[in-house]
Amino acid sequence: MSESPSTSGSPGASDRPILAFFDVDNTLMRGTSLFQLGREAWRKHVIRFRDVALFAWHQRRFIAVGENDDHLRTAREKALGLVGGHTQAEILELAEAIWEDRIRPRLYPETVELTQEHVAKGHEVWLVSATPWEIGDLIARRLNLTGALGTRIEVVDGVYTGELIGHVLHAERKATAVAELAVAAGADLADSWAYSDSRNDIPLLEMVGHPVVVNPDAALAHHARECGWPVLRMSPASMREAARRVRRDARAVKKGVKKNTRRA
Repeated sequence: MSESPSTSGSPGASDRPILAFFDVDNTLMRGTSLFQLGREAWRKHVIRFRDVALFAWHQRRFIAVGENDDHLRTAREKALGLVGGHTQAEILELAEAIWEDRIRPRLYPETVELTQEHVAKGHEVWLVSATPWEIGDLIARRLNLTGALGTRIEVVDGVYTGELIGHVLHAERKATAVAELAVAAGADLADSWAYSDSRNDIPLLEMVGHPVVVNPDAALAHHARECGWPVLRMSPASMREAARRVRRDARAVKKGVKKNTRRA
């Protein structure tokens, strides 16, 4: 379904909602958001030092070599271990506490600016990540985006059980969740955009009409070259071109078209 943005249809206004999806870790922010939650949980004595030390090791590994299946399995185990037995209010308070000192300084201003280019076009902008939904929702709210899709953990009587609702939102499952959201919103994926750094998001990138890779890992960089997808680097020239591409190629949503305000 995907095609180069420069060869897509007219950028004129659309009657249908247009969606833009942004991965979080190493696309919207440097490193892993889950690690930052772990650090705050350790600081507040929710988890032990050896737990946050393991978080730190995976944070360094992730930045150095990118996302991999071992990383995702460990992230899943750590996320479940972190919240199991704790109240939802307690974990939401932790998430809010990390915004100013741990999340906001690590956001890439260039990618944040791209989210705002889409907002200016009237698009729905969704964060899509394997990280717990609570973190993605926090970032989406703070940046005034539409909402977030993320891994969900069961809550019973206000307490996390440590059991997943469904699966970790990763690879093909992330693509499936995006497809379901597009159907619910009445959006055409041919008009949609997706941004990611990871080869694991190839299924998502291939679904949309406007796939864009950001600081890609080696496998995604190779795939992007073969497909002719735009590749963004965190350089002023690259990001200026990305912003121009959105202004030029992204259809605007007509005034009066009701935007989806669900936070998923």
